[in-house]
Amino acid sequence: MDGTNLETCVFCRIVRGEIPAEVVYEEADLVAFRDMSPQAPQHFLLIPKRHIRSVDDLDDDDQAVIARLILAARDVARSHGLSEHGYRVVTNIGDDGGQSVAHLHFHLLGGRPLSWPPG
Repeated sequence: MDGTNLETCVFCRIVRGEIPAEVVYEEADLVAFRDMSPQAPQHFLLIPKRHIRSVDDLDDDDQAVIARLILAARDVARSHGLSEHGYRVVTNIGDDGGQSVAHLHFHLLGGRPLSWPPG
C-alpha cells in the first residue's frame, strides 16, 4: 500500500470531483460508487469523505461514520437487488490485508455466488 497523502489520494480526488466516478449513493460524510475494476457483477466502494487511512487508524470518535458506512452498504445492496440472494461487505487493512488504496473503503460485492476463503 502506498503512502498516499490527501492531495494524491485517488479516493480524496473522487470526493473533490477531480476524478469521475459513477456515484450510486451519497450522504454528507460518505459516498458510494461503482468499482472501476469490478470483481463481481455488482461491485461498489463505500468511503468516508474525510481521509482515514484504514480501520487501523480509526478513533473512538469515528463510530458514527463507520456505522453510516455499514448502513449505506445495506441501502446500496437493497437498491441494487442484492439483498434477496446475499452479498459481501469487506475492507482490507495494510499491505498483507490487500489494501491497495490508503483511504478507508468498504467493498460491497454481489450478483454471483462468492466463495470462501476469498484469497
